Amino acid sequence: MSRLVVVSNRIAIPDGTISAGGLAVGIVDALKNTSGLWFGWNGEISEISESEDDDMSVVEDDGITYASVPLNQNDYDLYYCQFSNAVLWPALHYRIDLVDYQREAWEGYCRVNDLLARRLLPLLKPDDILWIHDYHLLPFAASLRKLGVTNRIGFFLHIPFPTPEIFNAVPPHNELLEMMSHYDLLGFQTEGDRLAFLDNLGELTTLQPTGTYMHQAFGNTFSTGVYPISIAPDSIKEMAEGPLPSKLAAMEQELREAQNIISCERLDYTKGLPERFLAFEALLEKFPQHRGKVRYSQIAPTSRGDVQAYQDLRHQLETEVGRINGKYGSLNQTPLFYLNQHFQRSLLMKLFRLTDVGLVTPLRDGMNLVAKEYVAAQDPKDPGVLVLSQFAGAANELTAALIVNPYDRDDVAAALDKALTMPLEERIERYNDMMNVLHKNDIANWGDTYLKDLNAISTHSIDHDAVA
Repeated sequence: MSRLVVVSNRIAIPDGTISAGGLAVGIVDALKNTSGLWFGWNGEISEISESEDDDMSVVEDDGITYASVPLNQNDYDLYYCQFSNAVLWPALHYRIDLVDYQREAWEGYCRVNDLLARRLLPLLKPDDILWIHDYHLLPFAASLRKLGVTNRIGFFLHIPFPTPEIFNAVPPHNELLEMMSHYDLLGFQTEGDRLAFLDNLGELTTLQPTGTYMHQAFGNTFSTGVYPISIAPDSIKEMAEGPLPSKLAAMEQELREAQNIISCERLDYTKGLPERFLAFEALLEKFPQHRGKVRYSQIAPTSRGDVQAYQDLRHQLETEVGRINGKYGSLNQTPLFYLNQHFQRSLLMKLFRLTDVGLVTPLRDGMNLVAKEYVAAQDPKDPGVLVLSQFAGAANELTAALIVNPYDRDDVAAALDKALTMPLEERIERYNDMMNVLHKNDIANWGDTYLKDLNAISTHSIDHDAVA
């Protein structure tokens, strides 16, 4: 069996400082099976201006090799802060109004991808299979091809891919699309994302279909596929069961004194938090029978707190919380709790299990694993109800959730009322339907399916003149 090499912006070095969630859970087992290598940035900022051969950290743990390198401050600013998170992140989430493009940042983004490719090159073996992850590394295959690498290289995009009307506004979109064509297999969360990518290519160059999911463009042959990422539902269930820690026992009693709505995501403008607060206000306004009987807890730890757009969002939310609580609160009841702090994942699963409604309404999301985690954490005999945005990738699978348009506060308010008053029999039926989906496509199946498709692709010779 060929060795698997995974490349991602950050790597989860097993030192206890990074919790094993999301991407880590999905690929660690696959890496163990092949004595694989995980390569990426270690999160450290180096004081030196140029990368040095001896600054790579290599750790062996449980059959996996973890190799990581630092970035200098300039590369970190340009590659990570500016182009990845001030251009690609908003653009790929359909927020062109927040894109802050600078040519220097684009050049830094390409330079760091080239740098990482050069650092990885000495570690590669001829029959390695490479799996590259997410928007930080769109050019990575092209960077490797320039170095003569002919291994199979797959890519998975964890966030959405926008339609041409949006992506065309990114100044180097032509170059990015051409770079992406050097992957052998491009994986997306949804069919909509896959088709949007192909539509972008079709507007730029002649796209030659060579099969249902195989294409030719820019002289390259590549495949596309849909691989909705998932969770380990049995692991989530195990975390959710059992008592809360002793220091939080009082919280359990408090939660049981009212019906509870819960949301949890990092503080980000893609998550639709202001719209969600207004929808909760609409619930209290249009369905007064819930006043004093329901509380909504929003957990939103700070994300990219040094970026102005995120600072503005935090201020907006704090203002809305005060206004809504001032309008509908009382001396002995606070309807809206906003917690700008991090909670341990195991504790969150227990809180999910104690709540009546999971409110997951991003304005645009690649998948949204919180929606799946909320369902998996529920008590099968008395499950809560998931209210889910139609613009989350999870809505394509969790069709038994109450699907809403997050821009329509009255629609969300009506769904919340339905969730809070839903009979037990219907709640159980919807829960069982969604759990069947989660068990059929769990995180292990996601990784296995992708890697099976990538392994099925033959290695090929590269036209070095075409990628130079």
